[in-house]
Amino acid sequence: MHKRLLCAAAAVAAASSTLALPGLAGAQAFSPPPATGPGSQLWASRYNGPANGDDAGRSVAVGPGGKAVYVTGESLSSVSKNDYATVAYNATTGSKLWASRYNGPGNGDDIAVAVAADPRGGSVFVTGISDGGASADDYATVAYNAVTGAQLWASRFNGPGNGIDEAASMAVSPDGTKVFVTGQSQAGSIDEYATVAYNAATGAQLWVRRYHGPGNGDSRAFSAGVSPDGTRVFVTGTSWGGASRYDFATLAYNAATGAQMWASRFNDRTNNSDTALSLAVSPTGNAVYVTGQRTAGIGFHYETAAYNATTGAQKWSRVSTIPGDNAAESVAVSPNGGTVFIAGYVEVETGYDYLTIAYNAVTGVQEWEQAYDPGRFGDNTAAAVVAGPGGTTVFVTGRGEPTGFSTSDYGTVAYNAATGAQKWASSYQGPSSEARDAASSLAINHAGTALFVTGESTGANAKYDYGTVAYDTAVTGH
Repeated sequence: MHKRLLCAAAAVAAASSTLALPGLAGAQAFSPPPATGPGSQLWASRYNGPANGDDAGRSVAVGPGGKAVYVTGESLSSVSKNDYATVAYNATTGSKLWASRYNGPGNGDDIAVAVAADPRGGSVFVTGISDGGASADDYATVAYNAVTGAQLWASRFNGPGNGIDEAASMAVSPDGTKVFVTGQSQAGSIDEYATVAYNAATGAQLWVRRYHGPGNGDSRAFSAGVSPDGTRVFVTGTSWGGASRYDFATLAYNAATGAQMWASRFNDRTNNSDTALSLAVSPTGNAVYVTGQRTAGIGFHYETAAYNATTGAQKWSRVSTIPGDNAAESVAVSPNGGTVFIAGYVEVETGYDYLTIAYNAVTGVQEWEQAYDPGRFGDNTAAAVVAGPGGTTVFVTGRGEPTGFSTSDYGTVAYNAATGAQKWASSYQGPSSEARDAASSLAINHAGTALFVTGESTGANAKYDYGTVAYDTAVTGH
């Protein structure tokens, strides 16, 4: 299977502890999590699959009523290879409500990458990459009953020529009637975007649209979103442009018919490679924001672009000028649509620290930036960001590791959305204190009272488990 095009660089030699970077307020270090109140742990639940092997949580979502939390990822099977494993937890107590698994027809590796809850509360949707046997890797999208975990339907997408097809992201229409999946699909010798729409009730395929750029090279989609009124679907990723090398390529489709409404490409004018990894739609529906990284030689930098959601016209773009390598991984928008938050990591003398940047959503003017060292001096890399529904707090999660060691913990930090001041920081370490715990996804409930983080966490048997943690966000400050 293909790996993500760009990933964190290797650690550099240790030199000192927290480092203040030019243009930054200085890395804010981790302090022990509070026993009660904001940032305190409400519960931690683990999932170990039937083979007692490696299991990795990849995505977390909260049900519309806030009563259940859903986690999906990959889990070693005792009869096949990896299967999708989707687990539902009671959002208040962390007790397991159900666990459902999916094994594709190829009886090989099946890796779920995204989970989403039906806005109406009846279903849970999961997508990912599944071995189809003769059809190689396919998209596989599965729907479960949100209460019982019973499988409602499973739909597979196999592109032309039985090539490799890898789903990367999923979005559900606001009315809960459609599910949209995007990723990369092999066509001959190149990869193309492939975006598929399904009937959410039956799994019937509604339409498929493909995209490859002007350079007739690889195009790979990584993220999808839907407009608040449900009329448009947006996808972004990276696409070969020829002389401009890889560019951001963001597209809008009519959600009902799949007709392409616009396609916008972004090249930073240096003709280096530009890869968009994450997309967010403004709550007002008037703008789309994409973020990722520009690669120049062996270095890389944050890169973010804003588009008019109706026309695709670029509103603004920003490329980080912070010294050292820095790469964006995730984007979120404030509930009032006024601020865009970007999370990733930045190179420092001791390795990498989290780096979160806030931009004015209308103008692109930077409002604040904060580096964060979660008490570890190695490669500390943020994976995901989410804005609290009250608009006052933004949350970031990822992993922190000490220099020269293979151990790490989840590290989750909350910032004042207006100023970037740190509100609290918490870590999570699994049963094995000398092993790796890495958070990959987070979600907040609609009331803003609890934050949920999932990832992969080493268990007592020295194998990875899903590790899902709930934190108190304090309703008065979410």
